[in-house]
Amino acid sequence: MENYPIRTKHAADRFLTLLKTRGPLSAAVLAGELGITGEGARLQLVKLAEEGLVQSESTSKGVGRPVLIWSLTPLGNARFPDTHTELTRELIQTIKNVLGKEALDNVVNAREKNQLEKYNNALQGVTGLENRLTSFAAIRSGEGYLAEWKKEGNTYYFIENHCPICCAATECDNICTSEMRTFVSILGEATNVSRAEHIINGARRCVYKIEQVAAPTL
Repeated sequence: MENYPIRTKHAADRFLTLLKTRGPLSAAVLAGELGITGEGARLQLVKLAEEGLVQSESTSKGVGRPVLIWSLTPLGNARFPDTHTELTRELIQTIKNVLGKEALDNVVNAREKNQLEKYNNALQGVTGLENRLTSFAAIRSGEGYLAEWKKEGNTYYFIENHCPICCAATECDNICTSEMRTFVSILGEATNVSRAEHIINGARRCVYKIEQVAAPTL
């Protein structure tokens, strides 16, 4: 074992700390490092995966059965101290105080333009609302939003279970407005998009309600 002291008390914290300090590991390696059984390690990893803290990927090296390699999700990484939140808050406040609100709006608009260009490039050739929702959820999950979608009757719901930019959005409400404009643009004119739940307003997650108002042209 490398020289990383594991001082945390709870089993979950010990698993997360090892994955943070050592990188992706198999259940067998984790079990050996922590002095527990392989079955005990697998059960703990499944529990952490259900909580959205770890994820697994099947790998195969030579002859033999594929092995699951476990790593932290963005939510798992967020369990460790990070000063970016305070830095983000300070930067936004500095832009407001030194350059003015108009300058901050220009920064948000520039971000929106860049995001929209990136998303449009990634979704190029993806047609049909459900296909676009699936691809967009994968993109946003890769950015730390833990996104998914579901359909109830004729209504779709795009769900983001985590907001990696929550601090910035709290300091600058234009960011959430910008996010909404991006969603409307990505999903097309044949849809009506509204917010059903909003983290900034105290909800557990952000949920976008999507209704088709015309025949899809995506």
